Amino acid sequence: MDLRAIAMGLIFALIWSSAFTSARIIVADASPLFSLALRFLISGVLGVAIARAMGQSWRMTRSQWHATILFGICQNALYLGLNFYAMQTIEASVAAIIASTMPLLVALAGWLLLGERLRPLGVIGLLAGFVGVALIMGNRISGGIDMFGVALCGLGALALTFATLAVRGATSGGNFMMVVGLQMLVGSAVLFVAAPIFETIYINPTVPLALAFTYTTLFPGLLATLIWFLLLDRIGAVRAATFHFLNPVFGVTVAAILLGERLGPMDAVGVCIITVGILAVQLSRQPAQSSKART
Repeated sequence: MDLRAIAMGLIFALIWSSAFTSARIIVADASPLFSLALRFLISGVLGVAIARAMGQSWRMTRSQWHATILFGICQNALYLGLNFYAMQTIEASVAAIIASTMPLLVALAGWLLLGERLRPLGVIGLLAGFVGVALIMGNRISGGIDMFGVALCGLGALALTFATLAVRGATSGGNFMMVVGLQMLVGSAVLFVAAPIFETIYINPTVPLALAFTYTTLFPGLLATLIWFLLLDRIGAVRAATFHFLNPVFGVTVAAILLGERLGPMDAVGVCIITVGILAVQLSRQPAQSSKART
C-alpha cells in the first residue's frame, strides 16, 4: 500500500470516527432519523452542485446507478440511520467500536462470495482486531450497556459491509463527487419516509446542535465519503476496510475528549491489540502492492 493511500485512509478514519461524537450531540437535541435525512439532503445538493462545477455528469452506466442507489440505501439510510437511532441510548465510543468490526465482515464476504484470499498474516491481523473489539465490548457489556442499541449498530455494520462491496461498481467510471452527492440524496429520500414512521420529529435549537450538524454535514458527510470512494478505487474494498479498525482508536479518543466518555484500562488494552492487528493486515498487503504502487 502506497503512502498516499495510507494518508487517505488515516484522514478518512479520523473524520469518520469523529462523526460518532457529533451524532451523539445531534440526537441530544433533535430526532435522529429526521436530522440525518436533512443532513443528507443538504450534503447531497452541495455534492451534486460541486460535481457539476467540476464538469462531472450524472449520466452514469447502469452498474454505476445500481451501486450508487444500493450504497445510498445501505450506508446512509441503514448503517447511519441505525447508528443515529442507537446513539439515543448508547455512547458514541461504543458505536465506533461496533463499526470497526466491518472489515472482518468485508473480508469474510470477499472470501465466500468473491473468491478473494487473505494471506496468513492478514488473517491473524483481522482476528487480532476482532479480539481487541471483543475485549472492549465485553467490558462495556458488563457495565450494563443497552443491548438494543448494540443490536442496531450490529445491523448497521452488516449494511455497511454490503455497501462497501457494492460501491465497486460506482467507482469504476469516475464521477466520484457526483456519486457521493447522488447516494446521499438516495439516503435522504429513504430517511424522510422512515422518520415519521419510527420517531416523533422534533428539533431543539441549540448552539451545540448547530455546530455538530454543520460539521457532520460538511466533513463526515461530504469530505470523508469522497475520500472513501477514492480509497476504494485505489486499493479495493478489503484493503480499504482495514482502516475501519482505527474507529475504536479515534472514536473512543474523540468521544472521551469532547463528551467526557470514560476510557478505562481495558479500553486501552483493546485499542492496542486493534492497532497491532491493523499493522499486521497492512504488512500482509505490502508484497502484493509493491509492484503496483501508485504515486
